[in-house]
Amino acid sequence: MPESAHTTHDADEDARNRDILIYVNGELVHRDEAKVSVYDSGFLLGDGMWEGMRLYDGEWAFFDAHMDRFFDSCRSVSLDVGMDRDGIRAALEKTAQANGMETDVHCRLMLTRGVKAKPFQHPGLSRSGPTLVIIMEHSKPVNALQSRGIRLATVPQVRGLPMSQDPKLNSHSKLNCVIACLQAEQAGADEGLMLDPHGFVNTTNACNFFIVRRGEVWTSTGDYCMNGVTRANVIRLCEQNGIPIHQKNFSLYEAYGASEAFLTGTFGAQTPVAEIDGKPIGSGERPVTAEIQRLYKEMVAQDVAAQSARRAAPADSGTQP
Repeated sequence: MPESAHTTHDADEDARNRDILIYVNGELVHRDEAKVSVYDSGFLLGDGMWEGMRLYDGEWAFFDAHMDRFFDSCRSVSLDVGMDRDGIRAALEKTAQANGMETDVHCRLMLTRGVKAKPFQHPGLSRSGPTLVIIMEHSKPVNALQSRGIRLATVPQVRGLPMSQDPKLNSHSKLNCVIACLQAEQAGADEGLMLDPHGFVNTTNACNFFIVRRGEVWTSTGDYCMNGVTRANVIRLCEQNGIPIHQKNFSLYEAYGASEAFLTGTFGAQTPVAEIDGKPIGSGERPVTAEIQRLYKEMVAQDVAAQSARRAAPADSGTQP
């Protein structure tokens, strides 16, 4: 990657990450010793699902929404998680406590179909149960991207139809997105703007994509992209706060003429877009994006406070007051 390139996952360096402990099937292991088998389904085939989450003040923001997506994805490919969402939460808490982590933490929760008896495709060869890995890092997005913005390049790699590999699946099989990322890098951009099978603007290789035109916020229909948790929250915030929002088909013509554009994702929340295919987006003023960022920070704080209050409340004794 060129030195001047940036990604929506750029973070400030944190020396504490050199000695983090990784959760591997119930055990906590130093990052240098954390390993899975070369026979693991994830390594051999990309056969697995994952979630990215952020920890704020001891709570996982929008935990229920992330778990809904994670368990739905696993169910859709007959992948047995091996525990319920309380078990996942307990594994997350165990890992965070072992690392002394409380806030500004990013987590990648990964589940594969497990170790195979032979290095072949059939799911029935995975006989030892799933592999669960949790990587947590002290990770805070760099502030520079908020003023500079991300540079996008439209790439030939598209998000495909659901009958090939449904892009709603947050699977370990990310080659489609990796190719798009490479194409963007080779075009001198930071990330790739991907179209859907019909040529409409869809998403980037790593994030969901929004534009602002004449005070209205537009995003794709959601038919061919990962329906991100942050994407859904931004749509909800617009609806609740009188900001016109449309999920619709639109072309590069509309994207090039936008007054603002931004990306959404769990790590970076809302990242401004500076240019698409070398064309500057708007004047550099981003009032709608700034308002959404403000509302989103409030939404995170409210969700974290609500979770904390629920977990602090005494368990229901089953008796009437």
